[in-house]
Amino acid sequence: MLPSRSCLSLCAALLLGGVAPALAADHHGMFGWVEKAILKPWGVEVKAKLDSGALTSSLDARDIETFEKNGDEWVRFRLKLEDEASGEVFTERMELPRYRDLRVRGAGGVDERPVVLMNVCLGGTVYEEQFSLRDRGEMNYPLLLGRRSIGHLGLLDVRETFLTDPECDEDAPFVPHDPDEE
Repeated sequence: MLPSRSCLSLCAALLLGGVAPALAADHHGMFGWVEKAILKPWGVEVKAKLDSGALTSSLDARDIETFEKNGDEWVRFRLKLEDEASGEVFTERMELPRYRDLRVRGAGGVDERPVVLMNVCLGGTVYEEQFSLRDRGEMNYPLLLGRRSIGHLGLLDVRETFLTDPECDEDAPFVPHDPDEE
């Protein structure tokens, strides 16, 4: 059964009149549609687009190849990111266990991408998240955070940008990946 029109109107009035302004006033626990994030453990600060239209987060990676290591699937790739804090280009070749594969359907057909687990600092918390690897060199944002990641953060204000600063030291709270959330 759907709620009545009067119930919907009342709920909207309460949200707009009471809760939303209080949250918007201090922006605590609220993120904009673009935020700065720090990739851990390297400390590289990048612009991240929070995209509620995507389920899985995506990271700009180059020279992506999968391989087997000790009987497990791994991914070898290269990061090439501009550090927003220093303006320097960060380049790192790395190998990580492949967490899973992601099949993406688009106008150009089906694309399969490897997914790895990595840590990212947003606000004052470090999150272990799933990232599909893809060359995002032609995109405006090297990091896209999908709904799985956004769901851990708090509220998303699609009208605002840069509402938080990524400040995570060794004592920052850590939210591990929960495979049961899939």
